[in-house]
Amino acid sequence: MTPRRVRAIFERLRAKNPHPTTELEYTTPFELLVAVILSAQATDKSVNLATRRLYQVANTPEAVAALGVEGIAPYVKSIGLWQNKAKNVVATCRALLERHGGEVPADRAALEALPGVGRKTANVILNTAFGQPTLAVDTHVFRVANRTGLARADDVRGVEDGLLAVIPQEFMRDAHHWLILHGRYVCAARNPDCAHCVIADLCEYDEKELPAKRRGKR
Repeated sequence: MTPRRVRAIFERLRAKNPHPTTELEYTTPFELLVAVILSAQATDKSVNLATRRLYQVANTPEAVAALGVEGIAPYVKSIGLWQNKAKNVVATCRALLERHGGEVPADRAALEALPGVGRKTANVILNTAFGQPTLAVDTHVFRVANRTGLARADDVRGVEDGLLAVIPQEFMRDAHHWLILHGRYVCAARNPDCAHCVIADLCEYDEKELPAKRRGKR
């Protein structure tokens, strides 16, 4: 894909949604970190339902660590794989207290050293909580990048590296939010809504279906 087309894609995504953000609810970097750990293989909606209740009782590393796994279980057990996630959340809280004075670090290596935190979670925290130009590749971003032709690779890291190489710097702060939301609400896995897609004529997806008046506008 040419640099001109890449720029056009992100200009349109920005025009449609100038200030994108995560759909996870949070007020502090710590609340976001817990929410992202809980969100693996779960919907943001289910996580928000759980954390709304949990954060009314405990929303600091000290408070969550004090509750322990059994204490937070009633709040998070509606989320898939909650047992392991609860263990990771509590272990992360203890690690934050022991290593970082209870603060969420704005450093990739320190974040990835926390229980339950991998590269994707670290990228979300660095970008959304601290404003760094990182790009988290979830299933939506992976699909959109490969389908549109923005970055084609067989693995998540390959897509991340490919996107970082082609996205103009001015769009990097918000790029992964645009791609996630586009994949979630427009470029769905089974039935992409190409007819109402603002970047359809720029996309390189071979199977897209467009209204006749929008075909051929490459």
